Amino acid sequence: MSDIFEKDIDDENIDLTKLEDNDVRTTDEVDENFVYPDPLYLTKLEYSSEGVYCSVPKNFARLNQGDAVIIPTRYGKDMAMVMGKVNHPVGLKPSDIVMVERKANQDDFKKYQELADKEAGAFKTFKEKVALHKLDMKLIAVHFLLEEPKALFFFSSENRVDFRELVKDLVSVFKMRIELRQIGVRDESRITGGLGVCGRAYCCHSICDRLPPVSIRMAKDQNLSLNSMKISGQCGRLLCCLSYEFKWYSEARKSLPNEGVHIFYDGTNFRITDVNPLTMMIKMLGEDGRLLEIPAKRFIREGGNHWKIN
Repeated sequence: MSDIFEKDIDDENIDLTKLEDNDVRTTDEVDENFVYPDPLYLTKLEYSSEGVYCSVPKNFARLNQGDAVIIPTRYGKDMAMVMGKVNHPVGLKPSDIVMVERKANQDDFKKYQELADKEAGAFKTFKEKVALHKLDMKLIAVHFLLEEPKALFFFSSENRVDFRELVKDLVSVFKMRIELRQIGVRDESRITGGLGVCGRAYCCHSICDRLPPVSIRMAKDQNLSLNSMKISGQCGRLLCCLSYEFKWYSEARKSLPNEGVHIFYDGTNFRITDVNPLTMMIKMLGEDGRLLEIPAKRFIREGGNHWKIN
């Protein structure tokens, strides 16, 4: 890690690994021989900001960004918004792709709005019932499925909750199937949305909900401060954006010497103190007190981790 940030750790007693994902969803390996359907579209469930990849039946009308379609979801048939055509799909499995049933019509839009109005009342009812049963639950979102008589309640809690009696009360009120889903802090941020420290909308809410897990190693390899306030998002987990450039940093560092490597140069032993893959500049501290900054292209590997300066 760069010497610039060696003292920029907010509390040595803080376990930074707690900022990492401890509930990462595991997925099966991707079939590299799988041929993706063409066209392939990315759609989004507005109430949960979940992305769903969709194909269309033969001779189906072309879909455009902003179109509304009826698709099968893991919760049931519902309306989704088309985000656009996927030209270069990566990491998808056949089970990730569903078939569009039809485009939404005016009746669908009318019903969707009626259900949205009903959701506001359901939010209040849920909170009243939770207080009645004295449960530790924070309601995040409510949604009524368009094509099925079913209500979804997304909530968060620090502990496991026995909500069986609560479900019975909700069924008696709404006269339909009730599904309660306990979600994590990242899912909560994805649903509610907001602005990150960069001033832009949360990545999980605005870009893609299928973000790879983030680790402390990613922050270290990018020479970032290990101050938990600087490398964690509003959800209290590591910033999703740390994973975007990690592969680039990893590849770039393969052709560069590591911090701590000793080099004899200009009659003095130097220790490399900082390697910046972005600027391709390397800092060295000599035994004589000199601090040099030299372009990375001048460093030549002699074998293993032995280097010289041209």
